[in-house]
Amino acid sequence: MKRIGLTVRGRSLLAGGIATAVCALVLDERDLLRIGLFVCLLPVVSLLLAIRTRRAVQVTRTLAPERVSAGGSAQVALDLSGGPVFGALRLADTVPDAAGPVPATPPRFTVHRIGSRGARVTYPLVPPLRGAHRIGPLAGRAVGALGLAEFTREMIPADRLLVVPQVVPLRGAPRALGNGEGIPGAAAQQGQGSPDVMVRTYRQGDELRRVHWRSTARHDELMVRLEERPWHAGVSLLLDRRDHAHRGHGTGASLEYAVTLVASIAAHLIRRGEPLEIVTEDGVPLADPASSAGGAGLDPLLDALAVLRPVARPDLSGPPTAPGRDVVAVLGALTPEDAGALAARHPGGGYAILLDTPTWAGAPASEPAAAEVLRRAGWHVTVATARTTPAEAWSALVAGAPVGAR
Repeated sequence: MKRIGLTVRGRSLLAGGIATAVCALVLDERDLLRIGLFVCLLPVVSLLLAIRTRRAVQVTRTLAPERVSAGGSAQVALDLSGGPVFGALRLADTVPDAAGPVPATPPRFTVHRIGSRGARVTYPLVPPLRGAHRIGPLAGRAVGALGLAEFTREMIPADRLLVVPQVVPLRGAPRALGNGEGIPGAAAQQGQGSPDVMVRTYRQGDELRRVHWRSTARHDELMVRLEERPWHAGVSLLLDRRDHAHRGHGTGASLEYAVTLVASIAAHLIRRGEPLEIVTEDGVPLADPASSAGGAGLDPLLDALAVLRPVARPDLSGPPTAPGRDVVAVLGALTPEDAGALAARHPGGGYAILLDTPTWAGAPASEPAAAEVLRRAGWHVTVATARTTPAEAWSALVAGAPVGAR
């Protein structure tokens, strides 16, 4: 978008100056001719100054940070250089509502002077919705001091602001989920006259009956026994993103709740040392972090969740899960047939948080029939409504999972 020319006032003044000069020639009035020429010169000089300003002024945009959590804050800074400005320079940046509405949308600024060190204007963003948002382009419009000439052009192309899902702190985990012992530092300890015992340092939530007192005395800190468990290949965190399985719009949509819950569970299990992957309803991994231990793989998972979009897939049929992997599923609306198809993909059972999606449209809470189908297939299921927080949904799943191996 580039345009430069005279304003209505400038064109009117130029036309009046030309008319005055013509009349002066007809009447042979030299003084009137000088006035007419001077009036014609004013808009021409203003146009030349506008052209110079258009070429001289440079603007750069800085996003700090370029990656932010939903509901977090970011700041946009516009740095101007190369003045001077003759008249006023009006700037308007393009910001979608999903990236954070501000009192004046789009953000508009008027700059009257650019000093030798330049000038800076800033505005805040508080993006409520995850996604990759385009900030820009920035349009500039300069009007001369007398309002006779102006230019309009795109001064900066769009930049990308990545808004990742919010991560809610969670506590605990179902007793039979994962190995729970993936945090580095577990060591083999052998007490005199006793068989080899695997121990690690105590973590909040461990049962006191698992404390290994001999190792505790040796290390001068609480140590717990690692229970012998079958081989464990990690956790598959399944997210149901089917469009027809969710209700609501914007930040109040059940899909956004599901994405926040999946992000929170992923962060929680990674911190516990669980090898983790997030898969969609078709069994395709959403991201492939090089290492999830210690949180190294959380950022690529959150980045993938930030740009996740619903799909028009009709059912939950797909490939079976890999042997040795636990499954935690966050599901939208299911039919009993959908529940049966999911159970067939993972016959060993799993853990599911089933969203009562009609409550996102204002309907009263009810127990979906699919929940009982999954329970009969050996799944541990909890139902979440629009009023259930992600932390409450996870706590209900933790409390409802029975003790013991699958």
